[in-house]
Amino acid sequence: MTDAQETAADLRTTTGGGPPDDVVSSSDGPPIPLLEPREGIPPVVTDAEALARVVAAFAAGTGPVAVDAERASGYRYGQRAYLVQLRREGAGSALVDPVGCPDLSSLGEALSGTEWILHAATQDLPCLREIGMVPTSLFDTELAGRLAGFPRVGLGAMVESVLGYALEKGHSAVDWSTRPLPEPWLRYAALDVELLVDLRDALEEELERQGKLEWARQEFDAIAAAPPAPPRKDPWRRTSGMHKVRRRRQMAVVRELWESRDRIAQRRDVSPGKVLGDAAIVEAALALPANAQSLSALPGYGQRMGRRQLEQWMAAVDRARALPESELPQPGAGAAGPPPPRSWADKDPAAAARLSAARAAVSAIAEELNLPQENLITPDTVRRLCWEPPQRLEADAVAQALAGYGARPWQVEQVTPALVTALAATA
Repeated sequence: MTDAQETAADLRTTTGGGPPDDVVSSSDGPPIPLLEPREGIPPVVTDAEALARVVAAFAAGTGPVAVDAERASGYRYGQRAYLVQLRREGAGSALVDPVGCPDLSSLGEALSGTEWILHAATQDLPCLREIGMVPTSLFDTELAGRLAGFPRVGLGAMVESVLGYALEKGHSAVDWSTRPLPEPWLRYAALDVELLVDLRDALEEELERQGKLEWARQEFDAIAAAPPAPPRKDPWRRTSGMHKVRRRRQMAVVRELWESRDRIAQRRDVSPGKVLGDAAIVEAALALPANAQSLSALPGYGQRMGRRQLEQWMAAVDRARALPESELPQPGAGAAGPPPPRSWADKDPAAAARLSAARAAVSAIAEELNLPQENLITPDTVRRLCWEPPQRLEADAVAQALAGYGARPWQVEQVTPALVTALAATA
């Protein structure tokens, strides 16, 4: 049992339905169900007065702060936060409603300089940034698990394998915009941050044991320092099934339907998929229906769709059909960087050979280090390096190219020698 697991065991000796005194790893016996937060379910903070009390409590707390956010993906438009959960030594747990308290910058400022513990940080940071919460340093328990070589890195799996507890995960995909939030959902939300500090401490010990702690710190620093992602260019090109759409006129139909759907979804504050499915957009693009009757015969536009809805989708198709050739979208116009690897053999056989050798080298290193290839070095970085390698196939030039693509120092150190060899062998 690690020091962090012993700490977790000590913290279990409270009331409120928590597990018994001893915490065990999953290898020592069955996981212990974690059924109730140690101080019970905290009240939901919905006004400025209650928020001020939480800010004061967490500012006075000690150590890192566990942070989580719940969104309403699949139900609402966008990725805004509908509940924020926090826990810190000396402050306990808090559940904050960003609908009632849309500006949490005071809480973010109170935690400035404090390490934030998040699970899959890149998923939650955009919605936290929108409400004024931006960490200056962080520890990502999911990423830590990947670097440490855990085969399953979901929060429930990590808590079970590292700390020996079973989290109930039945409410992860519910509509968190629901008000009031049901008590079982609030219990689930509070439990999500209940053991994050303990998990962080145990993972830090494991990373230190494996000699990977500095690697993790570099990754965490890169996430915390990353600017907000720029708006995606031509987001309609990411429509599921887009690979079936070949002709420019058909692409124009996808674009018009996607943009019409997005405007309606934003106005109604619902997920775009609830307005019109991607599959229906692609069906209309492939068929290029001449009228509303033809459109209604396609999958996704059946009897349940009202006449007004049908007409608005047909109007989008008609706009695409009426565009002059000069205004039709170009194939692949939204893509940046090298072409898809499947086309390399025809476009540049030498580059295809470099990529094959580089992938094999990266795979061997990742297996030796017991971590996923994409965490060792991103596939996009490898593709860019192989598509346009430096003129000098020497370690300093390759290292400089990797760093220019955003690779962290530890990644550059691990992969550069093997990539130099792979590139030189195919030169």
